[in-house]
Amino acid sequence: MNWTLVLGCVVFLIYVLSPWMTLKTVQRAVGITLFLQIFYLMGHYVMEWPFPTPLVLIQLLVASSLGVALGVCFSKVWPLPLNKGFERIFRTFLIVIPSLGLGMGLQILLQGAQATQAIYLIFALAAWIGSGQFVRAKEEEQPVQKKVVNGVS
Repeated sequence: MNWTLVLGCVVFLIYVLSPWMTLKTVQRAVGITLFLQIFYLMGHYVMEWPFPTPLVLIQLLVASSLGVALGVCFSKVWPLPLNKGFERIFRTFLIVIPSLGLGMGLQILLQGAQATQAIYLIFALAAWIGSGQFVRAKEEEQPVQKKVVNGVS
């Protein structure tokens, strides 16, 4: 409970103080959390998983909120390109693979060695969803000579 409370306060401070965390970001985090809560409730009744306690539900909120915040920060540094292609694939790998590692650490902090939820996957998925917050502005079409001259001078 201690780490859940500390990380919950950190999430609250990040969402209140950061100018990048808009209402759309909060809606994404809450939407992911609600989907996960329904998923684990259905899993309890259909697959006989352990019933999610209020602590587990708060841990899901913390994990998805931190993941979305990481994705938004990544998106601010490297905005989503307009065109589909190799850059989007490379960008996806650069956000998902490290967030899986960070999510494993987060899972150990929140649930210890006997985890009942896949916090690391939730964190990585939320980071990937949050990384679509900012889209790169459309570049003006200029002739090649003008691009070279502007780049040199």
